[in-house]
This record gives sequence, C-alpha cells and structure tokens, in this order.
Amino acid sequence: MKHIHYRKGFSMITAIVMIVLMSTVAMFVMGLSGKLIKETTAQYQREQAMLLANSYTEYSVLAVTGNDRNIDCVETIYGLIGNATTVNPNDGYRIRTHISYIGINDASGIANCANIRRLGVVPFGSSTPLTIIVDAYVDYKDLDNPNAPNLVYHRRTVQKI
Repeated sequence: MKHIHYRKGFSMITAIVMIVLMSTVAMFVMGLSGKLIKETTAQYQREQAMLLANSYTEYSVLAVTGNDRNIDCVETIYGLIGNATTVNPNDGYRIRTHISYIGINDASGIANCANIRRLGVVPFGSSTPLTIIVDAYVDYKDLDNPNAPNLVYHRRTVQKI
C-alpha cells in the first residue's frame, strides 16, 4: 500500500511540473505572437505610406502637365486619408507634396513660379525640357504606440515634363 501512496504523490508532482512547463511555453508563444502582430502592422503602415507617396507623386506630375504655367504654377498638393486631420494623422495618413521647377525663365517656362520653387534656370534657347522635383511626405501614427511621434515617409522624384 505504501507504493501506491508514493505513486499518487509522484503523479501529482509530475502533473504540476507539466502544467508549469506548458504555461511557460504558452507565455513564450503569446509573446512571440504579439511581436509578430506588431511587426506586421508596422510593415503594413509603411507599405501604405510608400504607395500613397507614389500615387501622389504621379498625381503631382499629372497636375503639372495639366496646369497652365503662364497663369500659375502648382506648388503644393495636400491629401488626407482615413481619419487624418491637417494637424495630426491620428489613425490615417496626411500627404504633402512640394513641387519645384527647373526650366527656362520666360513666359512659356517657369517665370510665373514662386522664387522658392525655382531651383534652377536653364539658358534661353536651350533644348532642355522642363524638369520638376516632387517631394512627397506621408505622415502617419504608429497604431501600436499612439503616444510616439508621427512617422514620416519621404520620397523625392525628378521628372522631365
């Protein structure tokens, strides 16, 4: 009878050790799972910012080609996606594009553009086409850490028109 009594005690100790081991493994799995989810969210947000910067760069090129520079030059384009505001992206994206010009400084070129947007002047009679530099900035908040400062993705593109 004593052997049976010791066996029952041994089984209980074994069960407790197994429960502790399984709970430790479960904690590691849950911690790893949380890190993977956080990394996936950050990667998704960065990809979205990259795609938005690309889209607004293309839109800026379209706006410049469709605009009459004799009247006015397109200098900035703003956009808000999701719940973003002009001050804070919150859980959305705030896009700012700044367009600068390099070209001939006459009535058919970039003479009507603001001085801060004229980065270079090409000599009159040059065969160099109009060139623009588009700086696209996408601001967004880290969804996993809302108290952190805004993240900014920047893309610069040089485009001949």
